[in-house]
Amino acid sequence: MFHLCCEIIVRHKDGTYLLMQRDERKHFGGMWEATAGGSALQGEDPMTCAQRELLEETGISSDELVEIGRVLHHGHKTYYVDYLCVTDIDKNSVVLQDGETSAYKWVTASELRKMSRDELATQRQISFIEELH
Repeated sequence: MFHLCCEIIVRHKDGTYLLMQRDERKHFGGMWEATAGGSALQGEDPMTCAQRELLEETGISSDELVEIGRVLHHGHKTYYVDYLCVTDIDKNSVVLQDGETSAYKWVTASELRKMSRDELATQRQISFIEELH
């Protein structure tokens, strides 16, 4: 049996991407990731999971998420559904989730590509962002 997780890449209408820094107490603590997201609750479909996780982790509410990919990770027995959220929110209005995230920043796709493996929790989102350009 596989575990359902949703990930949301947030792109501002100015072309920058939202990075969230993982809380130090979490796995990959202190590292940056180009998504909000997490596990689906029992009975929750992927879109509802994505909308809930986006709101919980960033304070961003969106009814216009676009599915951009699905990844089956056999090692972790996890099924990831990835979405894109394009927004024009005030960039300073991002809300951090206590115990999950400790900081945020907006970066260009070029700046994201230059970040090292030591800075990013996963490289997988970079490939999705590359496909968006």
